[in-house]
Amino acid sequence: MREFAGKGNFIVTIDGPAGVGKSTLAKRLAKHLGIAYLDTGAMYRSLALHAGAGVADLSDAEMREMFTAYSYALKKEDDQYALYFNGKKIGEEIRTEKAGRLASVVAKIPEVRKALQKFQREIGEETALVAEGRDMGTVVFPYAPVKFFLDARPEVRAKRRYDELTGKGQQEKYEDILQNIIARDEQDRNRAADPLAPHENAIIVDTSELDIEGVFQELVRHCQIVAAGDK
Repeated sequence: MREFAGKGNFIVTIDGPAGVGKSTLAKRLAKHLGIAYLDTGAMYRSLALHAGAGVADLSDAEMREMFTAYSYALKKEDDQYALYFNGKKIGEEIRTEKAGRLASVVAKIPEVRKALQKFQREIGEETALVAEGRDMGTVVFPYAPVKFFLDARPEVRAKRRYDELTGKGQQEKYEDILQNIIARDEQDRNRAADPLAPHENAIIVDTSELDIEGVFQELVRHCQIVAAGDK
């Protein structure tokens, strides 16, 4: 992919609330474009599981010291990229509702956000990316030439999440997932540090009535428009 003046590698950002399909689409788009995929939600989840909700009780100085012992790396393995935390590959242990709830707690802490945003920018300086999360286009990579914001009704997102978890053999109630999504939306959209919102130049895609293929084709179309305009 191309370089863009003064800003390093080609970056595509995909932001949006929980359960909107960001991870699935970002992985597929990155593979289609032949660049790396960065799951920033996995960074928050791995940190939350490692540090626990008690990190919220630490002082800013204690948190900054804690982060000096942490590291994240994106490594290419065969034809895919894998995210590592403290030298260990992040796996399915973070894909639980508990990890999601803990992540929403630590994500409200400004010092945590600043530290992880620094890691994310460093990774973006090393390689072209499709980066997905909550603040990729607004805070971490506001200069990205292609910025998407995906959304869908809470009920639709809860059903998708329910189907995903039951498909993995995890027993969760739809009603609990829906309430969790509504609560996380409230936290994400109203937190003091980097609230969830689309960048003013973001391409907003409502996925409520679209299947994965339909959304994917829409993302590819916009990427092709930007690529064509840069030639």
